[in-house]
Amino acid sequence: MINILIVDDEKNQRDVLMGFLVKKGYHALACGSGKEALSLVRGERIDMILTDYQMPEMTGQELLEEVKRINPSILVIIFTAYGTIDRAVAAMKAGAYDYLTKPIDLNELLIIIQKGVEYLHLIEENRELREMLSQRYSFDNIISVSDKMEEILNLVSRVAKTDITVLIRGESGTGKELIAHAIHFNSSRAERPFIKVNCAALPENLLESELFGHEKGSFTGAIQRRIGRFEEADSGSIFLDEIGDLSHPLQVKLLRVLQEREIQRVGANASLRVDVRVIAATNKDLEKGMMEGHFREDLYYRLNVVPIFLPPLRERREDIPRLIEFFLQRHSEKCKKKVKGVTKEVLDALLKYHYPGNVRELENIIERATVLTRYEYITLADLPPNIYAHQSHMSEADLLPTTAHSLDDAVSALEKKLITKALALHDGVQTKAAESLGISERVLRYKMKKYGLSLSH
Repeated sequence: MINILIVDDEKNQRDVLMGFLVKKGYHALACGSGKEALSLVRGERIDMILTDYQMPEMTGQELLEEVKRINPSILVIIFTAYGTIDRAVAAMKAGAYDYLTKPIDLNELLIIIQKGVEYLHLIEENRELREMLSQRYSFDNIISVSDKMEEILNLVSRVAKTDITVLIRGESGTGKELIAHAIHFNSSRAERPFIKVNCAALPENLLESELFGHEKGSFTGAIQRRIGRFEEADSGSIFLDEIGDLSHPLQVKLLRVLQEREIQRVGANASLRVDVRVIAATNKDLEKGMMEGHFREDLYYRLNVVPIFLPPLRERREDIPRLIEFFLQRHSEKCKKKVKGVTKEVLDALLKYHYPGNVRELENIIERATVLTRYEYITLADLPPNIYAHQSHMSEADLLPTTAHSLDDAVSALEKKLITKALALHDGVQTKAAESLGISERVLRYKMKKYGLSLSH
């Protein structure tokens, strides 16, 4: 319920507004002076104030200024006579939400209040979203038990409290964007914008406009002014992913932003000051890029103030069981399935896999397996063929799921595993798979149909 406070020294006006708001379903309070209003603001939950401008002892503007000191989130709407519109405009500049001229048009007032209520709901949703993001990207939610990652998270927690420029290095899928989020949402800028730009996703001519904006008519198709990502990130953080793919001309312009803290829209003559923290990331060898002339040395040193190197998953295998558990819980809830865990054979296979796609690949594996499994525990058959085909040293007995409760179940499970493995080893060619299993192709097709395996090859 939105609480609206009416402030007017004329009782008749207060009564009219009170009756109108109550009739429209709002909870309203009323008082006759600014001092009374401030007392209510300090003691009650007030969401919106409707106040006359001209009142004895304290004007509507003075009340506005005091209210904003106490609670900046309260919306203040000013009522003013025609001769004092300039004062109302000044009040708007001081933070008033809107103003109305007297005599008050109640329908117009209702529209302003409804928009104000929508605005308050939006602010509340944004606050809840930021709280959720802050919790999601807290260091407690970054899955890690390995010494390597603990050292990195310790560094990240210290860096987050500053405004220093950070360069995150690592292979694709190691979690560079997750670390960038953690830095922002654990910094003093957490309530401000966090803007992400993939420098490899757009061609050079579009990327400049994306980063810095453009003026109307600055190039063909520029039909109106556009605010760039740096302007959007003002007072917050910008995450420049794939920074190693930035072209030379844009490297020069980015260097100027880092040095001068100014940007210039495409087609503009004047520069704009911006207060933006830069977090960059790359999976490329920037040192090699400098030697080959692809990456500017001066930009490298501007970005590389605090380098953070994320190790590939194959170098932090201690984290794999915890990551499996985390991803399994996430995707079980998403799929509305009760998958309790993975079999020992699956865990062994996942611990030995080399993960060219790193953590992102592991999550994809678990998501796929969660969707496909018919058991309470993920079995080897639920994994992509390249995972268990990679485990060439495994015996056939190792392929048995630990969830089998009878001889028939065990035999069926083993048969399914062996067929799946044979198909994977022979790229789905059924003739070769059947030959390796010592059965006819017709029998293989029958068993594939029995176990719900694909007959497409």
